[in-house]
Amino acid sequence: MPTPIRDFLAHHFLHYNARELVAAAKGYEAHLAAGGKMMVTLAGAMSTAQLGKSLARMIREDKVHGITCTGANLEEDVFTLLSVNEYEPIPNWRALSAEDEQALYDRGMNRVTDTCIPEDVMRHVEHRLRGIWERTLKSDERFFPFEFFYEVLDQPDLAQHYQADPRDSWLLAAKEKNIPVYTPGWEDSTIGNIFTAWAMKADVYNHWCLRTGTEQLAHLARWYREANGLPRDGKPGEATKPGVGFFQIGGGIAGDFPICAVPMMIQDLKWEDTPYWGYFCQISDATTSYGGYSGAVPNEKITWGKLEVNTPKFMIQSDATIVAPLIFAWVLGD
Repeated sequence: MPTPIRDFLAHHFLHYNARELVAAAKGYEAHLAAGGKMMVTLAGAMSTAQLGKSLARMIREDKVHGITCTGANLEEDVFTLLSVNEYEPIPNWRALSAEDEQALYDRGMNRVTDTCIPEDVMRHVEHRLRGIWERTLKSDERFFPFEFFYEVLDQPDLAQHYQADPRDSWLLAAKEKNIPVYTPGWEDSTIGNIFTAWAMKADVYNHWCLRTGTEQLAHLARWYREANGLPRDGKPGEATKPGVGFFQIGGGIAGDFPICAVPMMIQDLKWEDTPYWGYFCQISDATTSYGGYSGAVPNEKITWGKLEVNTPKFMIQSDATIVAPLIFAWVLGD
């Protein structure tokens, strides 16, 4: 059966970053074929860039098993789902003056590179979340940020507000597949700011309904153990699965937070039977540098106990909005 995208890539992408892209796609495919799981991390404005058009399908077809993302990517997938027809493209986004930016602000338009998100959708989502937060205080329930958003997506009257095709929502796909979505530093996002303000206005103890970042790391560590066929509680065992791969889009906290789970388990918990990450690929346009996370080459992670010498490693220096959909298309057999 013809596979136009795969055939095109195999024929033309032969050198430099193009060759690395194909090699990374083949490595991703081989890791899954061996029975491995895959963690995808999202930095940058991938949701507003509508990466969900390809990522949602990857999730639904069991090519992605966990997500770690910035708080912005978590919420902006929902914003897109509910308000994409009201977004404003900014064709000359590199040439805006300070006055142009002020005019956008005055109209309630929040710019993400070449796209403006209307503030109205943020208030819509805030209204839905406030009801959930109020309920949790009365019941002593505590949730991770993604669980709050999953509950919003479950609300029966939400679908009437969809402006985007729900097949293109990666968060909706993640909810359907019941995969975890970790958001380290969630307070560094619009809804994270709103939650903090809500908690401060009412009572400091209102923060209690939100499970912390350290709890997220503990949850991720247990998920990682289980994905490797090991006891979640750290009891000694032997991995029965080929490991968890790490597909990193951008850098920053979305990448560094989950990859640190492995050295934390091995070095700090002394769960020394924990395998290293079984595959690693990073897409980044950061300048290669040691010391900074986003630009560090994969081998530097060996010194931190995150990867090992034989881990398949790929680094593609390019725009993730171009590269990631092509790799996903390869893995999907398109």
